[in-house]
Amino acid sequence: TRGEGGSPAPGSTITPGRSLADVRESELRAAAQLLGASAVHLLGWIDSGMDGDPAAGTLCAAPLDDVAGRVAAAIDDLCPHIVVTLDGSDGHRDHIHLRDATLAAVERSTWQVAGVYLHCLPQALMREWVDELRRAQPEAPYLALGELGTPPEAISTVIDTSALIDVRERAIALHATQTSPYEQMSRSLRREFLSAERLIRVRPPWTGGVRETELWPCTT
Repeated sequence: TRGEGGSPAPGSTITPGRSLADVRESELRAAAQLLGASAVHLLGWIDSGMDGDPAAGTLCAAPLDDVAGRVAAAIDDLCPHIVVTLDGSDGHRDHIHLRDATLAAVERSTWQVAGVYLHCLPQALMREWVDELRRAQPEAPYLALGELGTPPEAISTVIDTSALIDVRERAIALHATQTSPYEQMSRSLRREFLSAERLIRVRPPWTGGVRETELWPCTT
């Protein structure tokens, strides 16, 4: 989606004649370009928001089979070796719906993906973030979502991204109309999140043991 279900961040501006969706798509494409992504493909559904009945046209109102079909078509077009989607442990229902659709898509696509991963937010770090929010913003909406994050025993892969913190920070800043959760964190906690990526390997299934430090198949 284009993240149009939210509100512009304090201090950001929307040029007259442009919608929040238009601006956020531009921000997305600018951040992707900075990070070196070769293309961005939007599926066309609308941001479902955090609660209430999903409105017509939103991602969560779309049947799972329809979303999986679009993702499978993209897989067959792009022929990726590795697919990464969200594990949904942040509690956002759009993320959960897209996770389920992507996992269904890799099973039905003609192109067989070698490695499939779920991107995680570690439970311990999410607890620290919620504790910081609770102290600073007792009414923050995330406090009502219950336990957030992925348990440590489920994480198969930890990739060191500490050398990329600067470019990641610049990419985050390009999403000017969104208030990043990282802005609500202490500097040390923000660095903990951004200095490593944690994932669950779904294909081939991870059976425990020593965690990976790179993606499957080996990317070096």
